[in-house]
Amino acid sequence: MTDQVVDTGGVQVSARKSDRNQFLGRTRELKELRADIERAGLDTLSGRKAPRARVLLIAGRPGSGRTALAEELVRQVADRYCDGVLRARLSEPDGTPVPVERVARHLLTALDLPTPAGAAEDDLTAALREGLADRRVLLLLDDAAESEQVDALLPDTPDCLAVAVSGGPLTGISDVRPCTLGGLDTKSAVELLSRHAGSVRITVDPRAAEGLVEVCQGQPAALMLAGGWLAARPKAAVADLAKQLRAEGEEGTPLSRMFRLAYAGLPAPAARILRLLSLAPGGLVDPHTASALAGSSVDSAHTTLDDFVALGLLHSVDSPLPQYEVPACLHPFLQALTETQDRPAELQLARARMLERTVRLLQSCRAITETDSPETRQKLIGMPRALRFPNPRAAADWLRIRRPVLLASARAAVADGELDTLARRLMSQLVRALVAHFGTQAAAPELYEVHGLVLDVAERRDLPREKAAALLNLGDLDARTGRAREALVRFRAALDAGREANDPYATGRAMESVGGAHLELGDYDRAADWFGRALAQRLARAERADAARLYGRIAEAHTYAGRYGEAMRSWRAAVAGHRKNGDVGGHARALSELARVQEYAGRPEESLRTCQEAVDWARRAEDPRLQGALYLRLADTLDRLGDPAAAQLHRGAAERMLGEEPDAAESDPQQEVFQPEQDPNACEIRSTSAED
Repeated sequence: MTDQVVDTGGVQVSARKSDRNQFLGRTRELKELRADIERAGLDTLSGRKAPRARVLLIAGRPGSGRTALAEELVRQVADRYCDGVLRARLSEPDGTPVPVERVARHLLTALDLPTPAGAAEDDLTAALREGLADRRVLLLLDDAAESEQVDALLPDTPDCLAVAVSGGPLTGISDVRPCTLGGLDTKSAVELLSRHAGSVRITVDPRAAEGLVEVCQGQPAALMLAGGWLAARPKAAVADLAKQLRAEGEEGTPLSRMFRLAYAGLPAPAARILRLLSLAPGGLVDPHTASALAGSSVDSAHTTLDDFVALGLLHSVDSPLPQYEVPACLHPFLQALTETQDRPAELQLARARMLERTVRLLQSCRAITETDSPETRQKLIGMPRALRFPNPRAAADWLRIRRPVLLASARAAVADGELDTLARRLMSQLVRALVAHFGTQAAAPELYEVHGLVLDVAERRDLPREKAAALLNLGDLDARTGRAREALVRFRAALDAGREANDPYATGRAMESVGGAHLELGDYDRAADWFGRALAQRLARAERADAARLYGRIAEAHTYAGRYGEAMRSWRAAVAGHRKNGDVGGHARALSELARVQEYAGRPEESLRTCQEAVDWARRAEDPRLQGALYLRLADTLDRLGDPAAAQLHRGAAERMLGEEPDAAESDPQQEVFQPEQDPNACEIRSTSAED
């Protein structure tokens, strides 16, 4: 096995034994569930068309095979739903309900529908219902903790079907008859045992096998553990295992008794790794996570995880990367073991190692995109081989596949409350990696969540500088998605935090952003005022480049307000500032905007001269796109001045400059000077070296 995270061709495809077509038993339950799809509901009987999707409920204790039954039902009826199957898990491995907002966002992403960053739960569920209104979809909602979760996600169309899995009835949803699971029938249970333990011993002593099934009460999870226990002990008889289980007494469930036997048979190092898997974020683990938790090599951790799969203690996840899932039914047992057999300090150290490994992987993931830098190349060479990605594509694949786990890691680190320095480093590297590989816009929902977590830590630790940075980043994302009022609240709070931290950069950024929010809301007077405050601070600090840009922001506000005289004065100040700074491109763009305002003010001759000067500066800046846009503007001005021949010449120059897409330039790229800096990384998450 290679030590690398992924291979040179992209993601490493791991061969796995398929579990398809191996479903056993539950014939009666499947028949009833399929019949339940077709039966008339209460609305139909009363003469009304069913307003919502039919809900089928499969209820049973953890380990009863309820999810396997749901998956088999989905497999059998999926061809009726032409728009596919959507899956979502509604509880964390420890039983904590997953917020409906997060589930709705996940389902919208699966439907390839827009998921605005920061949208509220009601907006997301409404968008989900709207997205499903004209579709025929089968929705599998696993591990539902409460009826409210399922109800909020139900499509408002009878053409869809929802299959919910829970531990008991969902009383808040009408017209739902639960299919309650007990144990498997004896024949199916013996077959399941045979598949995991091998058929020889089962065939030789069928009565002992039936006795073992009886002791396990036909519970699939307990039978899988029993099969794994027998497979690991080729010389043990089936009757021996049944005898040991009976000796365990009646305390607990068959699953808990079988788990105790399976755990007792593990070597001490493997038992420790198994216990520590209860710390894995989201119940998902890969060799790197297990290696960091246990303090072992990646190779040995990978081997141990495969051994756990063979023993029925872990499930393999169908993924291009080696990933494993801790069965939810075993999670409480593992948690109880860590509480009794591991000291709190050891558990915290394991968490810290896991977070540190995640930080280093994210650093490597981001660094592979910056190989043009000699310093970055040197850092990559200095990393252990197991942490290096061979190429940017491999790193992007890893980040895409592990993204849910990385977000779960960030949430868990913040919730821990005692590892805030590592949590802040993790979130900083996660933001940078997401932006480097997917871009700010594509990663906006994840960025919004991470910046919210940063804000939680900053408020808890009373870190005003980081609080200001998080609020600015959240405000920028709000502004990008059209929530200007929410953005304004964020920016004002960021200004207060920046002043508390005595951070001129955060304060200046916040004042400019407050102005940008007022501009978006159409309050041009307040926008100009706040841009002016930001300008005064930049001038006082001799930050000339930012000052020149802010003159343009002030001019923008005046232009929208129709105060063309003040706008022209501000643009002239911006022109002068860019000229003094030696910013040729900024000089050209400011001149082009001055020409625009002059035209608005009814001064076409002045606009023509200014535009010609802007063309000259754009040529010096070697900006052909800006040159083409300016030639088009010159053509329009010449048309208005009654010189169509000259206008045609300039349009021809623009077409040659811009190729086959001259119309694209009419959006005037020089208007970039109007746009506020809304990069979520503009105010970086800062981590400190101080001990938390």
